Parts: sequence; C-alpha cells; structure tokens
Amino acid sequence: MLTGTIVNALAILAGAAAGMLLKQVAGKFSASLDGAGTLGLRLQTIIMQGVALCILYIGIDGCLNGENALIAILSMVLGSIIGELLDLDKRMRSLGDWVQAKSSHLALGSQSASVSEGFVTASLLFCVGAMAIVGALNDGLTGDHSTLFAKSLLDGISSIVYGASLGIGVAFSAAAVLLYQGFIALAASFLAPFLVESVIAEMTCVGFLMIVALSFNMLGITKIKVMNLVPAIFLPILLCMFM
Repeated sequence: MLTGTIVNALAILAGAAAGMLLKQVAGKFSASLDGAGTLGLRLQTIIMQGVALCILYIGIDGCLNGENALIAILSMVLGSIIGELLDLDKRMRSLGDWVQAKSSHLALGSQSASVSEGFVTASLLFCVGAMAIVGALNDGLTGDHSTLFAKSLLDGISSIVYGASLGIGVAFSAAAVLLYQGFIALAASFLAPFLVESVIAEMTCVGFLMIVALSFNMLGITKIKVMNLVPAIFLPILLCMFM
C-alpha cells in the first residue's frame, strides 16, 4: 500500500546525499583554485540565490491552481493564528538545532542553511501539490504507484540541487514525505470523498503561497515564520464545504 511513498522517500534521501557529496567535491575543487576560499563562498551564495529564484517560480506557478481567492485568504489567516498559537516555527527550529548538534560529527562540510531551514523548505516543496495528494490516494485506494513513481523521479532530481544548497535538512524531509503521504494513503478510503478536485486545487494554492514566502526568506527579503503557516494547507478541506 505504501510502496510509492517509500520509493519517494528513498529517492529524496539518495538525491540529498548525492547533492551534499557534490557540494563537498565542488568545495575542494574551488579551494584548490583559490586558497583563500572566497571562490567557494561566492559559488555557494550565487547557487543559493539561483535556487531561491527557482523556488519563487515554482511557488508563483503553483499558486495559479487556486480558483477561490477568499478560501486562500481565510486559510492563511486562520492557519497563521493556529500556527502562531502552537508556535510551530519555534518547535521545528528547536528540533532542527537538536538534529544539527547530533549530526555535527558527520563530514558534511559547511552548512549554507540550518537543518531546520533545509527541512522546512524541502518538506513543503515535496509535500504540497496535486501529485503528492492524488498519488497517495491512488497508492492507498487502488495500489497504483505510477503517479508517486513519477514524483519520486522529480523529487530525487530536485533533492540533488536542494541537498547541495540547503544541506542535510533536505534528507530529513524524506521523513515528512513518508508521514504525510503515508497518512493520506492509509486514510485514503476516508479522505477520498473530501479531497475532491476543487479542494486539492485550493490546498495546492495555499501550499505554494508558502513556497513563495520561503523563496523571499532565502533571498533575504523577509523573515516570515513559514512553519507557523503550515496549518493553512489543510483548512481548505473544511472551508470548501461552506464556500
């Protein structure tokens, strides 16, 4: 039942590991060209900015899936209130700092982003969108893994880039994908009547709005606590019943 989700999580792990390895190799190569190490720092900065711009494009493109702006607005407002009361951002960063401390002995090179930043960014990128929801539903209801296999290929390639720029936090996002898609697959028979096309569209829209916020944070434009907005992703399930 969870075959597609497990393959998806493994693809992210493999891609993130490959990305971090490539970063180490590139760092050693740049250091051999420039003993002061400024070339490596400049490359790291421009790669991060390039990835942030790509994430901005992904977010803007995904937002266009929404059909009801009012649902998106209410979801973001109510979701931010819930997230702020629970202070999910602080909890996630505390978890990320703990993981970073525990994994500091690993030869991962210098981190261009904190574990929590890499984890939150990659988790949202890999979890939002129609492929994650529809693929998990098909996985649970019919045993059709084709959508999640296609998603695994895309996520695996993407995680190479994100792993190189965001570090080990991207690898930990595989756990979020496993839990999120696994829950949908296991609860597919119950969730399927609620996750109709219009609900998936609004959930996707709200999720990609958060990806836009992530890109702004990565570019240094804002300091939005994106994790505190996460509850908003699920509110269209309720709001679409009344609007």
